[in-house]
Amino acid sequence: MQLMLYVLDLHLWRGFENICCLETLLGKQTRSKVALSNVPLKPGRSLMDWIRLTKSGKDLTGLKGRLIEVTEDELSKHNKKEDCWICIRGLPFLCSQMTCEKNIITENHSSPHMWTGFVYNVTPYMEYHPGGEDELMKAAGTDGTDLFDQVHRWVNYESMLKECLVGRMAVKPIAAPKGVLPEKKVLASSSKDLSPSYDWFQTDSLIKIVIYTKQKDMNAELVIVDCQDKQLRGEIIMDDHSYLVEVDLDHAVSEDVAVNIAEKVGKVEIILNKKDNIHWKMLGQPREGHNTFIKRTDRGLFFRKCKLVSKTEVTHDTKLFCLMLPKGTHLCVPTGQHVYLKQIIAGTEVVKPYTPVLPFLPLDFQEPPRHDSVHMYLMIKIYSHGLFTQALDYLQIGDYISVSNPEGNFKKSQVQTSEDLLLLAGGTGFTPMVKLLNFALTEVSCLRTVKLIFFNKTEDDILWRSQLEQLALKDERFEVQFILSQPSKDWVGKQGKISSCLLSEFVKRSRRDSKVLICICGPAPFTEQGVQYLKDLGYSQEEIHAFTA
Repeated sequence: MQLMLYVLDLHLWRGFENICCLETLLGKQTRSKVALSNVPLKPGRSLMDWIRLTKSGKDLTGLKGRLIEVTEDELSKHNKKEDCWICIRGLPFLCSQMTCEKNIITENHSSPHMWTGFVYNVTPYMEYHPGGEDELMKAAGTDGTDLFDQVHRWVNYESMLKECLVGRMAVKPIAAPKGVLPEKKVLASSSKDLSPSYDWFQTDSLIKIVIYTKQKDMNAELVIVDCQDKQLRGEIIMDDHSYLVEVDLDHAVSEDVAVNIAEKVGKVEIILNKKDNIHWKMLGQPREGHNTFIKRTDRGLFFRKCKLVSKTEVTHDTKLFCLMLPKGTHLCVPTGQHVYLKQIIAGTEVVKPYTPVLPFLPLDFQEPPRHDSVHMYLMIKIYSHGLFTQALDYLQIGDYISVSNPEGNFKKSQVQTSEDLLLLAGGTGFTPMVKLLNFALTEVSCLRTVKLIFFNKTEDDILWRSQLEQLALKDERFEVQFILSQPSKDWVGKQGKISSCLLSEFVKRSRRDSKVLICICGPAPFTEQGVQYLKDLGYSQEEIHAFTA
């Protein structure tokens, strides 16, 4: 594996990955449904070039290897392009005076400050940032956590900027009024009774962890369980929050994990099989984050290693990867959501989002398909100068790759309340449409029309063309329209790029007052232009969902 990465280092240095995994380290001030645009980088400013620079031994902080304590006043002075410091995870704590004094003693600080985040000198990274210098400057001299979380909280800034680390942020604790507790530690009293809780029970052979979510309509897609090497992690997704049970188990258990869900009352059972039939005195030692109910954006991404079991050619440059989840993992990726793949390339963690698909398009919609809880399928385009996808393509059957928990803001209810579903896909922007098509045609009876408008360069680039054409013949509600930007002389279909004119021809309501949902996914310029064209045609923001990561 190390040899393979070294070969990549030699041969792929010219190309910056044509992907969005690192398109911005810090992004727009509000998380938009519109994809972010890259800016042209100067020659010699690719991801591989940045990795080389960080390994060159050059002093990128200007501090000659020292780490310092940075106050808010000091941070604010470094707010120019030629001198730009940014803090991440540096929000001040709100606590009572007693709590603050206790924390200071615990942390063994000599100064009246609390360590709260990391400060980086991003000046040398400016020219390497795919989102442009202006995006980084939005956080210059300040805490950039919110900007980072809103756009790409999954980027491993600790790895990317490790040679730019100035030191830790020191912020004076803000004394809260008497009786006020930290907001992140305790929920408001009105909502405390609604927060989840857990308990555990045992028999001679089983351990049963019961989570009371106090939420109706709980389902398998909202429950994520990982049990590996005596470590148990169970996360329950509840809108924009999540509840976590995470412990180092008291004794060993077998790899198999069962999950039972009482959907109507919101009770989740995680069942483990004891390796030895002995009585447990305790469930285990709690890990950081155990028994917490917080916003999902405040919880770090969790990865598990999945085995590559097959790799099938879809087109000349796109392959279908089949990954097998670990035995102790329960994970069902919801429709319209994505996961992140993580690889170590030349010693640096690189992460990229992908939307899981089905192994094929089912043509029999008599009943909802059974979920495959063991495998995950990813349709991935291999770029000739793409660091990440080339490394993926080098993986051999039996190799492992790290896969994250699902993320995304798409909700099935958006489809369930619509009468017309219109899908605009550019290239591999087709991937979120696969599960969406399956769900719409299988489980949403109120839909009158489902139309896919699929943009590609050539006929050879069209993914699953024959399956889509068969699906259109099978279900009268479904229609597919292929549009090529570089067609051959023999092409008799539509041609062109996404435009207001083309969309006005194909994007139409089945009736004047039909409730419509338009989903769009593709390269950033395709998505941005498409959303604007749709708005120009009179469609509201509520009728448009852009898949971005």
